[in-house]
Amino acid sequence: MSSLFNIIRKEVKELLTPATLIPIIIFAVIFGSLGGMFSGVTEQINEPPKIALINQDGSPVSVFVYQDFEARSEVVYNGTDVDEAISELKAQDGAALFVITPDFGSNISDNRSGVVQVYWIMKGAGLMDSITSATADVVLQAVTKDLSKALIDSHYTDNSTVILNPINATQSTVFKGKMMVGVTPGQISTVMSGQGFVIPLIVVMVVIYAGSMVVTSMGNEKENKTLETLLTLPVRRTSIVFGKLAGAAIVGLVLAAIYMVGLGYYMTSLTMGAALDLSAYGISLDLFDYVLVGISLFLALLSALALCMILGIFTKNYKAAQSMTLPVTMLALIPMFVLMFSDFDTLPLAAQVLVFAIPFSQPIIAINSLMFGEVGIVLLGIAYEVAFAVGTMFIAVWLFKKDILLTGRVKSAQGKKGTSWRALLTKRK
Repeated sequence: MSSLFNIIRKEVKELLTPATLIPIIIFAVIFGSLGGMFSGVTEQINEPPKIALINQDGSPVSVFVYQDFEARSEVVYNGTDVDEAISELKAQDGAALFVITPDFGSNISDNRSGVVQVYWIMKGAGLMDSITSATADVVLQAVTKDLSKALIDSHYTDNSTVILNPINATQSTVFKGKMMVGVTPGQISTVMSGQGFVIPLIVVMVVIYAGSMVVTSMGNEKENKTLETLLTLPVRRTSIVFGKLAGAAIVGLVLAAIYMVGLGYYMTSLTMGAALDLSAYGISLDLFDYVLVGISLFLALLSALALCMILGIFTKNYKAAQSMTLPVTMLALIPMFVLMFSDFDTLPLAAQVLVFAIPFSQPIIAINSLMFGEVGIVLLGIAYEVAFAVGTMFIAVWLFKKDILLTGRVKSAQGKKGTSWRALLTKRK
């Protein structure tokens, strides 16, 4: 029985390692956070949307529509100025401005649909950011049905076209300071979601692929004893580290170049195949933007390579190297999931700091920011990536100079070389 217990304890000890626990914990945190986000979505859907109302017509039909909007929504502005209403909506995190035009009642009387001008306030391009506009659209549809029923009950008109479509909504969207006339939030979300899923996925794949190459290379060298042979040569360990990083960086540069060519083709195809041409509204990438995205991606890859170099130092063999890539994989997946559901600008401050601190999120943030001319945050992200890459490379060089690279031994407090942690603790006891 004791032999069986010893075998079980041995297997549990070998399998239950930090490399095994950390990814599971991170996944649990991610799914827990997503659960909280979806719970918040349910509450947000059930709450009445915040809207602004302007009634430029005094007819009984327009008053009925105005009062119906009031009953179904939370009105944060009911004045007469469109610009003032939009500013108030932005301050109150509102969803839309509904303007009942001066000829609304007369159009109904003349058997024409009444016109309501809708100005949608779109905060971000994430899946979660379109909820407020969706709830306001539900209110618009409900008001339209109520007006149809009222026209039938009062025998106001016998025109079936007017009864079925009493409200003609002319729609515009205010998105990141741009007034996009004739465009709905749904159209913008459709175009933006194409890059919001594919581009982060490609970034994650490139980072994971490049990082796994470094870790597995270190594992192979330790298993085949080639690293020990390399360390016996009259070559400085600093040169070895920078040689490995330079070689991996060249590969990363090639991967980044291939990625940028594919990205340019993808963005061109996305623009040509989309029903909405965002470039007509100044939302596009030029050559300088592509250069900045390429620099950000290369620095993200360099950070991943340096981080994986550190992990590779603690790798014993090729088998262990497979699990050592998981922390980098998790770090790459976090911004992908978060930025898929929410725009970076609409995230809470704590979430923004967390996402920004992960260097692999910078290329994703850069693409969305540069499309709207937000160069400052991209340059700040590049500066952070440089600092992160230099810091991780310094740590890798420092660890490479330690005996822990091969023996797991460190210098004792007296400066004697070759004293293991276990022997040091036994001596202290």
